[in-house]
Amino acid sequence: MDFLRPASWEEALAVKAEHPTAVPIAGGTDIMVEINFDHRRPEYLLDLNRIGELAQWEVGADSVRLGPSVPYTEIMENLRAELPGLALASHTVASPQIRNRGGVGGNLGTASPAGDAHPALLASGADVEVESQARGVRLIPIDAFYKGVKRSALAADELIKAVHIPTADGPQQFSKVGTRNAMVIAVCAFGLALHPATRTVRTGIGSAAPTPIRAKTAEEFLNAALDEGGFWDNGKIITPSIAKQFAQLASAACNPIDDVRGTASYRRHAVGVMARRTLMWTWESYRGDGRTLEGAA
Repeated sequence: MDFLRPASWEEALAVKAEHPTAVPIAGGTDIMVEINFDHRRPEYLLDLNRIGELAQWEVGADSVRLGPSVPYTEIMENLRAELPGLALASHTVASPQIRNRGGVGGNLGTASPAGDAHPALLASGADVEVESQARGVRLIPIDAFYKGVKRSALAADELIKAVHIPTADGPQQFSKVGTRNAMVIAVCAFGLALHPATRTVRTGIGSAAPTPIRAKTAEEFLNAALDEGGFWDNGKIITPSIAKQFAQLASAACNPIDDVRGTASYRRHAVGVMARRTLMWTWESYRGDGRTLEGAA
């Protein structure tokens, strides 16, 4: 196994073009586990740690440009207001040591359905900025990024340059079920984001299908129910029947498997429970944070 260590982004793109099978490594919290257990033996490792721009972020007028190597710890400490769902998800990532090393780029690069960042990215409506030496830069909507079990829309010669995440305009939540509180791969996970500016709700589900997914039918139901009931304006409490139907539709969106961490039926049940709870949490926050109009309950 050869270790390639470019000093600049341009050099990294050139190396990736010459060695398309090279596996990028920054935090190393995913690939090094596979190598240590002899589950994977890539011909080349492409170390990106000398490229400082990949570990930087920038808060813009309506979005955050997040470098793929920004550690989860920095997201938790510095971007909680702008990216609350991702900050909550970051809290659940493994241990402090892993959170100090790992970043969103690793989750996207491996495209495992169990990656903790995926539900929050889906719920936020992120775009993934990628680049190759031959074709330049392109933006991949997060909905189009996941292609199969640990497969993404990245071409062989492309590298992830940044993730563009809309700044939260409403409450966001993240919930995860695991066998313990630390150093655990999610049995299943659920992210939800309210978008009052467009009066829509987006979701993200992890570890309950071959890829990270959205519960689109559940979203459509809830968007219609909130609109028809005037909930965005009147600030009323969401009725139990709406919450129950939303949870059932979220559960139905799953296509899980049985494995050592949990059964398919348990995952469906747990996603429904998390969907209902995160909906109630975010809606209570929306009702109480001043975004409701005059006359709200």
